[in-house]
This record gives sequence, C-alpha cells and structure tokens, in this order.
Amino acid sequence: MSEILHNHLLMNGLAYRPPKTVQSVETWLTQLVENIGMKIVTGPHAYYVESKGNRGITATVCIETSHISFYVWDEEIPARVQFDLYTCSTLPVDRVLAECEEFFDLIDYNFVVLDREDGFVIKKTGQRI
Repeated sequence: MSEILHNHLLMNGLAYRPPKTVQSVETWLTQLVENIGMKIVTGPHAYYVESKGNRGITATVCIETSHISFYVWDEEIPARVQFDLYTCSTLPVDRVLAECEEFFDLIDYNFVVLDREDGFVIKKTGQRI
C-alpha cells in the first residue's frame, strides 16, 4: 500500500462566466476526477440554491481519497467561487487549478495547499491576477 498523504487545496476566485446548470457542473466534476487520476465513490451531486444573497451552485463529489466541493455565488459579476479538494493521495495542484481556470472562466484567484498530517502546514500558496 502506498503512503497516505494529507493534501488540501483551497481556492478562492472570481469568474466572469460561472456555471449556471447542475448538469454542466456534474459533468465537469466527473471529468475533473478522471483527469486528475482519482476515482469517484459517490456523486457528483450539485444543486442550484435560489435564496437571495446566497444564489448559486453548490456541488460535491466523494472520491476514494476524500472529497471535492465548491460553491459559486452568481448574483454578482464577477461571481465568487470557493473550491476545496482534500485527498490522502498525491495532488496535481497545477492541473486542478488549470481545470478550474477553464471551467469557471476565472479572472483571478488565490490558493493555498496544506499538509494536514500533523496540523496545518502550508506547502504552497499562489495567485493569478
């Protein structure tokens, strides 16, 4: 068995063309998991929230090594995106960020990668503006 890791990517971004349909989000999450070499356990599940001030899509997919989730608040343009990927395996950070840039049409973002094995050790940070 391979070594268990504790990698956590958090990304906060702004998007000009946020996804508007549950189907497009579920399709993208399925493709993302495949593209980064992970396996789906259940999902993906996405829902469009209609509440004023909190309108947008929330989504999650459970993977063998933990989860991927995000929320997009689309009432304002640019829309706000909060993305979260935790895995106890290797984490192809650059590939995940590139996939997010394309799908969400991100105009800028910042991110942090944490090693959570013994607390919260920052492994990498960055931004695109």
